[in-house]
Amino acid sequence: MNGLLVLDKPAGVTSHDVVAIVRRATGEKSIGHLGTLDPMATGVLPLLLGKYTRLAQFFGQAEKDYTGHIRFGFATDSFDAEGTAATDPRPLTQSLEELRALGSGFHGEIDQLPPIFSAKKINGVAAHKLARAGAEVPVKPARITIHNFELTSLQGDTAAFTISVSAGGYVRSVAHELGQLAGCGAHLSSLRRTRAGAFTLKQAITIDQLKAASVTELEGLLPHPRTLLPEMPSVTVDDQLAGRLRNGMQVNLPDFSQAPLIKVFTAPTELLAIGRRIAGTLMQPIVVLG
Repeated sequence: MNGLLVLDKPAGVTSHDVVAIVRRATGEKSIGHLGTLDPMATGVLPLLLGKYTRLAQFFGQAEKDYTGHIRFGFATDSFDAEGTAATDPRPLTQSLEELRALGSGFHGEIDQLPPIFSAKKINGVAAHKLARAGAEVPVKPARITIHNFELTSLQGDTAAFTISVSAGGYVRSVAHELGQLAGCGAHLSSLRRTRAGAFTLKQAITIDQLKAASVTELEGLLPHPRTLLPEMPSVTVDDQLAGRLRNGMQVNLPDFSQAPLIKVFTAPTELLAIGRRIAGTLMQPIVVLG
């Protein structure tokens, strides 16, 4: 099975667990997810299947939207509810409007310190593996962009929020840092991803729906290949040009958009390659799917 599948990940499983579930359901061995979701988190998890896994590099910088809850009163070592309390309990004294004022700084380009319990690589090793082994985790601040962060309500010590963040941003870190500003500590108590790039919950299927569907039914649920990577225009080539592209040769293609990258098809749904514009209509294949 070749394509992109959008799943609504349930709580309590890792993104790696989801890949294993999809392998069993589809029989496809080559599967990769686009953007890890923590076990506690739910929501949009796009997965590339089959030869489409070669396209992962083009999805890496997708912006993501989330909803969730931040609990004030104490921080945890993982910055979320799955961690161990790292500060003594203290009462929340701010109102919703005061918390909103404290959170106003989480907007635009900021330097963010990732949690030590994260998939962030330290010399090629995931930070959470070093942390669980008791090793020092020298995480460094990363430059991210928060496009929107809004506290929508406050019930007791728990605030609901929405956020839009660039690739590489950690919502857990926002919760932790907001707790520091409030002076009482805080951690992420729930998180749901509602959008990852162009993919939303409207397109997502559940694990139960995945398991109940036949392979043919699943193929019908995959987004049309021409809708993927919408920033790249699509062109269709004949057999002669397709052969040249398969051999890594430059070809002239009938595209005049001036886009730096294009999708090359041999049929309405048969994606052959991603080409890079050299000059004018001259293209060089940089990824060939088959």
